[in-house]
Amino acid sequence: MSNTIKFTSRASIKIKDNFYTFEACIEKTVPEGADYEGFKKDLWDEVNDEVDRQIIETREFLLSKN
Repeated sequence: MSNTIKFTSRASIKIKDNFYTFEACIEKTVPEGADYEGFKKDLWDEVNDEVDRQIIETREFLLSKN
């Protein structure tokens, strides 16, 4: 029996006069014998980093259009 863990991260920001919402969801199987707390922290960091990356890319794109 495998155990999985799933995290979702979401952030909304205003760029110029518009609001944008970014979201990422990651689900992974917890390896047998893994440090659960460490695995959970790494997954949380990964999903938050993905949302941050989306925000940075979108912000840079939208601000470069002027």
